[in-house]
Amino acid sequence: MSLAMRLSRGGSKKRPYYRIVVADSRSPRDGKYIERIGSYNPLLAKDSDERVKIDVDRAKHWLSVGAQPSDRVLRFLDAAGIRERAARNNPNKGEPGEKAKERVEEKATKAADAEEAKKAAEEEAKAAAEAPKEEAAPAEEKPAEEAKPEEAKAEEAKSDEAKSDAAPAEEAQPEEAKADAPAAEEKPAEDNKAEDAKADDAEEKAEG
Repeated sequence: MSLAMRLSRGGSKKRPYYRIVVADSRSPRDGKYIERIGSYNPLLAKDSDERVKIDVDRAKHWLSVGAQPSDRVLRFLDAAGIRERAARNNPNKGEPGEKAKERVEEKATKAADAEEAKKAAEEEAKAAAEAPKEEAAPAEEKPAEEAKPEEAKAEEAKSDEAKSDAAPAEEAQPEEAKADAPAAEEKPAEDNKAEDAKADDAEEKAEG
């Protein structure tokens, strides 16, 4: 039978109290034990003498017969000067477990994705803000450039209208002149008739 020197839990929920016992290593932690050699109350202050109590003589006896103390009990024995505990170097102490590492990696991935999405949104916003400015500049210049040909066309249209108006006027003048010319020619004919009539009257009077 192998002997173990270990802690056996007692007390109530959230108020633990431990017994330092010597028991068969195959028995349950809180099961039957061979002898109780001390106590440990973690609720007391670390500098309290009542925190850890050990029967030094019984502890030495059980160690002499081959009882193997657990790491926690060995700490208590070292503090009491019963057995020295060799210093241990645990390079993985304080290192998170696999699940903790997975959670950290997942958080880092989410943070990286969020940062990329944020940058993409900022770039889209900048592009959207710059696009209207670039399009607005040519839009403002085009009317000015297009206005000149339109004005030139308008001026040409006006000049054409002026020419078209002037041409009929020039053409109308000869027609009017022609219309007035016969009238001018007719007047001498009427005057001749009047003179002939006067001459006839004068001849009639002379014959009479």
